[in-house]
Amino acid sequence: MASPVLRSHNAFKAPQKVTYGQGSSQQPLFTPPGQQAHQGPQYGQSYQQPQYGQPYQQAQYGQPSPYQQQGQQNYDSAQLNQMYQAPAASPVDTGRMSYDDVIMRTGAMLGTIVVVGAITWFTVPGLFIVGAIVGLVLGLVNAFKREPSVGLIMAYAVAQGVFLGGISAFFETMYPGIVIQAVLASGVTFGVTLALYKSKKIQVTPKFQRGVLIALLGYGAFCLVNFGLMLFAGDQFGAFGLRSVEVNIPVIGTVPLGALIGVLAVILAAMSLVIDFDMIDRGVKAGVPVRYSWTAAFGLTVTLVWLYLEFLRLLAIFRD
Repeated sequence: MASPVLRSHNAFKAPQKVTYGQGSSQQPLFTPPGQQAHQGPQYGQSYQQPQYGQPYQQAQYGQPSPYQQQGQQNYDSAQLNQMYQAPAASPVDTGRMSYDDVIMRTGAMLGTIVVVGAITWFTVPGLFIVGAIVGLVLGLVNAFKREPSVGLIMAYAVAQGVFLGGISAFFETMYPGIVIQAVLASGVTFGVTLALYKSKKIQVTPKFQRGVLIALLGYGAFCLVNFGLMLFAGDQFGAFGLRSVEVNIPVIGTVPLGALIGVLAVILAAMSLVIDFDMIDRGVKAGVPVRYSWTAAFGLTVTLVWLYLEFLRLLAIFRD
């Protein structure tokens, strides 16, 4: 799902601790443009001293040494004053990713999904099957692609627009008003999750990430099994497969299994959003190149699409 999308890219991971001999140092993921990381002699190589017989060139009085003259530029007082009073370089000036970059690209993807979804809804909603297959393939390609491709990411948004537009039209026909309810529920969940993350109410720890990843793998396995039952044994289990089976819970009574699984899936999607926020925040602070804002937008969009589908299915089960 969404969190593994960003976890698979080194740009959103914490700096690794590199060991040289017996010492260690913390190396940054990226060096800001225009700067070079300080590198000493490589391990096993000695520092090259000036050859024997070469005199040391000493600078004359009032002039810089020959070693200081290399790459040095002369500035007058007006230029120095202008440089001192100039504003600090922004992420745009240095080519680094910012929060605004992620917001704009996420908005572009969601806008594409909404426009294409509306067209599909009113024209050929039956194409949602094609959109689902193409979206799955492009989602996997973008998830494992090391460098982001704007064309493939936007193609994924188009495919998801076809899929969501068609499936939403189908659910709206059976349960009038369900689409706007799912959209509102997804938006509220996104806002609450972001507020909890920004207020530090939820801490993203390695233990938290491992727990979410294990839960995602378990939920993915259940979805594959349930999809097979829907295809080959739908007349026995119902339209939602195992989700249609009713279970008896003490005190509460008879509840569809799909309702319980749907609530757990919504919670899992919200936890994935928290991990996405943390990885994007980490990438911005590490100064990753601006092109990775498309990767961040793609990860957020995948999670939001998943969250919307879970609410759509959960509301349909409650309607039944």
